[in-house]
Amino acid sequence: MSLFLHSFVHLLFIGIIALLPVADPIGAAFMVAPYFSHLSTIEKRQAVGKISIYAFFICMVSLIAGHWILEFFGISIPVVRIAGGIMICKMGWEFLSSDKQEEGPDEAMKLSGYKNIEDKLFYPITFPVTTGAGTISVLFTLSAESTSPDISEYLINTGAIFLSIIILCLVIYLVFLNTKTVISYLGSHGEKIVNRMIAFLTFCVGLQIAATGIKTLFKI
Repeated sequence: MSLFLHSFVHLLFIGIIALLPVADPIGAAFMVAPYFSHLSTIEKRQAVGKISIYAFFICMVSLIAGHWILEFFGISIPVVRIAGGIMICKMGWEFLSSDKQEEGPDEAMKLSGYKNIEDKLFYPITFPVTTGAGTISVLFTLSAESTSPDISEYLINTGAIFLSIIILCLVIYLVFLNTKTVISYLGSHGEKIVNRMIAFLTFCVGLQIAATGIKTLFKI
């Protein structure tokens, strides 16, 4: 039993260490912060809760069936990276080209409310920004690591990865929920500056992900 416990702790540690950097909840939270700017506290909690649930299901599907799904459709990880990068670029460009400073009260009222972002909670906020190609790739690797001919060992290993996914989703929930508090300390002008910088960095991140996918695809 001690060997199984060692395997569980080892894989749990690897799962957390591997998933957190690629998901990057802090970076993702600042990327999606503009979507939450007109939500009330209750609406934001509801939105962040859904994002965390979506992220959990994406991770679980990637862990259990993702490899077969991509094989069924003939899609490779580099292609997923390119597509995800393009989607993130699009989101960054939309933030850069919008001019929220000049919006009047009527326009702000139109933008407020949970209903206005409900259709964006899965795409692009959860996928590919929060849990994208990098997260899927890591879960494929962890899935291979957990494979064992011994059913007991396999279940223990899978349980360790499952727990690491839950921890990741809890971190996403807590970080996303408190991003507005961090930004509010910057003041209105500081918030606008940070939002513009984040929009530019979001665009750059998308380009980098797409470029990585192209390099891998063409073996550059």
